[in-house]
Amino acid sequence: MKRGLFITVEGPEGAGKSTILIELYRQLVEDGFDIIQTREPGGISIAEQIREVILNTENTEMDERTEALLYAAARRQHLVEKVIPALEEGKIVICDRFIDSSLAYQGKARGIGMDDVMNINQFAIQETMPDLTLYFDIDPEEGLKRISKHNGREVNRLDLESIEFHQRVREGYETLIEQYPDRIRKIDASQSKEEVFSSAYQVVKAFLT
Repeated sequence: MKRGLFITVEGPEGAGKSTILIELYRQLVEDGFDIIQTREPGGISIAEQIREVILNTENTEMDERTEALLYAAARRQHLVEKVIPALEEGKIVICDRFIDSSLAYQGKARGIGMDDVMNINQFAIQETMPDLTLYFDIDPEEGLKRISKHNGREVNRLDLESIEFHQRVREGYETLIEQYPDRIRKIDASQSKEEVFSSAYQVVKAFLT
């Protein structure tokens, strides 16, 4: 059986990627693709429990390396329990965040170093990397304004970081785009929701057909 395809969506806080992911999933199901959607950290019970620890707004004393290791642990369990089995069954997996988030947030923004964070995660993911990544780009200030207006969205520990932190996250993603130009596609998330969805759908549909 042919291996499935692993698609990830990435972006800074408030970029709207999670909303667009849901719409992409629905449209691709309608198009007839065998696809599952999931998220990081989370997607399965153990990883969701780790998510609660990482994103709890009360855990302000968490060390940055502890944070990076927790993300990697959640990622490992999610991969072996959900993502890899689905890929082996020939399914398309579309995931809200993956390794690029750790590289941008912990590697760049936390100052651990992107190479060190990559090493931690290579132990966790082994050879599994996305086939395609959609990066939803938005100015950090605009993204945080969106969050403040969105009453239904969870506010997590990372949302409470300084604007300088979020600017470094964006810089980290820009570095990754330069490193992986064949994998990462940049989407302008400052457009209307309809325009963002259209841009993302066109990229994914072209990749799958």
